[in-house]
Amino acid sequence: MTGNVAVNFPFDAVTNSQLRRIRPHGVCLGANKGWEFPLASAESLRGLLGSRFAISEELLQWLHWFKHPLPPLPPHKELIANADLMSVLVDGRKPLPHQRFGVRWLLARKGALLADEMGLGKTLTALLAGRAMVRAANVRIVVIAPVGLHSHWQKEANAVDLKVELFSWASLPKDLPPFGTVLIVDEAHFAQSFHAKRTKSLLRLARHPRLRAIWMLSGTPLKNGRPVQLYPLLAAIDHPLAINRRAFEEYFCHGHWTNKNGRFLWEANGTSNLQELNKLIKPLILYRKKQDLLNLLPKRRELHRVQLSSLEALGLNHRIALVIDNYRERVKLGLVRSDSESLSVLTALRQISAEFKLPFTSKLIKQLSNENKSIVLFSNFIEPLYLLRDKIGGELLTGKQSFQEREDSVDKFQAGSVPLLLCTYGAGGLGLTLHRASHVILLERPWTPGDVDQAEDRCHRIGMTEGLVSHWVSLGFVDYFVDTLLTSKSQNIEFILGSRRLDLNRKSIAKMFNTCLYEFSNS
Repeated sequence: MTGNVAVNFPFDAVTNSQLRRIRPHGVCLGANKGWEFPLASAESLRGLLGSRFAISEELLQWLHWFKHPLPPLPPHKELIANADLMSVLVDGRKPLPHQRFGVRWLLARKGALLADEMGLGKTLTALLAGRAMVRAANVRIVVIAPVGLHSHWQKEANAVDLKVELFSWASLPKDLPPFGTVLIVDEAHFAQSFHAKRTKSLLRLARHPRLRAIWMLSGTPLKNGRPVQLYPLLAAIDHPLAINRRAFEEYFCHGHWTNKNGRFLWEANGTSNLQELNKLIKPLILYRKKQDLLNLLPKRRELHRVQLSSLEALGLNHRIALVIDNYRERVKLGLVRSDSESLSVLTALRQISAEFKLPFTSKLIKQLSNENKSIVLFSNFIEPLYLLRDKIGGELLTGKQSFQEREDSVDKFQAGSVPLLLCTYGAGGLGLTLHRASHVILLERPWTPGDVDQAEDRCHRIGMTEGLVSHWVSLGFVDYFVDTLLTSKSQNIEFILGSRRLDLNRKSIAKMFNTCLYEFSNS
């Protein structure tokens, strides 16, 4: 499933001991789950076990391809010449300097992660590199992207006169043809969990013997600031750090065994040795910021602390107290058994807070509209968006709409037919260009810095006519909690991918939540 060689057998100590001596090393998945080895170990395994173990037809085919590799690609200089980077595209555009550098960088690597910030044109960069590969060798270009972005990819492919095969994350191809493939993976952070089927399917393609190159694209490769999320992406591009998952988690993720309710579980959600991780990942990860590459108009954030009337404050505190008292009672009764229950409580509190912020937000929107400003508002919740639309108008952009309805809403906003676009983070923060907006309102913030950046940077892009103001509407300890968490995660991300040098001691979510509850109880 993941492109590795699985060795399954009824457990016996002798075979287990023999497998420990196989090189490259494998990973024991448990007494009843067998072993998993990289494909490079297959011949050694065949010599040791071939007379006793059945070998699948699929593995035999992979071994044949592994022993008879494709001819080498042309030299890098020839690939660059085929990229034709100084020519004007079909639609009149010309690749920007940072895009030309990105193309040369990709063509020098079989596996790479292009992690530029949103709005720097990663799509065009990857397609120009793909076009050079098609011109220089017998390859096809396969693009994996969310369905909602397929039209954008097709439009950009037409601009560079390149034929591409588009697949969604929900239906990845099961195999690759024998003559060679360049795999371009958009929104690569969709594969940040080893438990997800799509991650396993992607890794299988990434390890295919007939893969010419795999280029991963993501403006948010570390959405939560945890190194464990980076490991699947490193494995897909065959980074040396991904040879041993357990060693990676121990060294960079503070991996350790913990006793929970009498069961020993492996935890690797922490951070450690980040400065070393920053240095080691740089050769295969290109991370650049818009402020360093483009002469964009500035983006600034404004924090608005909502002041409620005494009657509104009484209503808010009453509704919050009901939720918290219920949670505390369940804790006393021993009914709270996981962190997910704490997150459910926080989500409920955030929904309540969002409702009480609507009067202030409505006034802010009306004020900006009177100044002829175009506005995009983001929320985690659909209900406040409906309430705002019913009260002051605007176009909706949510996951409940069809792709065509979403495109129509975006087109109306971009054309200036409506000055207000009301979006959920999931629908509006992914792959869209909303540069008509000069103001973004975040009714509340999502859990991850990546989602905040995705939302703001839909608007802060090439083509905007004035600077962008991002309004963070804040009310009470719930927003304080989330914004503090975002700051901590953002520091981790910048430390790992960027050039910051600082010591990070992020509190656990449970500890931060308890602190917030204490502050609320004593306020």
